[in-house]
Amino acid sequence: MVAVTVTRKPPRLGVALAALPAAVGAAALGLASGAAAGVAAAGILLAGVGTLVGSRRTLGAGSAALAGGVFVAGGLAGAGAAPLLVGGLSAALTWDLGEHAIGLGEQLGRETDATRNLATHAAASIAVGAVAGAVAFGVYVAAAGGQPVVALVFLLVGAVALVSAVR
Repeated sequence: MVAVTVTRKPPRLGVALAALPAAVGAAALGLASGAAAGVAAAGILLAGVGTLVGSRRTLGAGSAALAGGVFVAGGLAGAGAAPLLVGGLSAALTWDLGEHAIGLGEQLGRETDATRNLATHAAASIAVGAVAGAVAFGVYVAAAGGQPVVALVFLLVGAVALVSAVR
């Protein structure tokens, strides 16, 4: 009989798929504010390490740091709508894709080919996030007549909650 060892860690593709939106969000926030870029860079590191080792707590801290970068960019730097939406969506996608990868690792192990599952989940999450972002931006544009940027930040929080609820 042959012994099979299963490494209960997320698939490497899942780690990459979780890190990609974090990097995109940090880049968007970096265009708006250096301080936000620093907070988001810490989020990339935490989310990447958390997903790689299968730690939900570290992944959550990284995603929270990415969301914190959004608040820094919006609240302190007065960033526009686009970087805030991209940053918020990226934080939500990072958390969602990382959680999914960790779950797959726990159930199937790193050695299992989960490419189709990861790609399908990523595509669905991006589609839901894009719709939520488009609705949020549409509401912002419709209400832009003198509304403060803080209103957009709260709208963004609502969009992130919507994405999380759909999951």
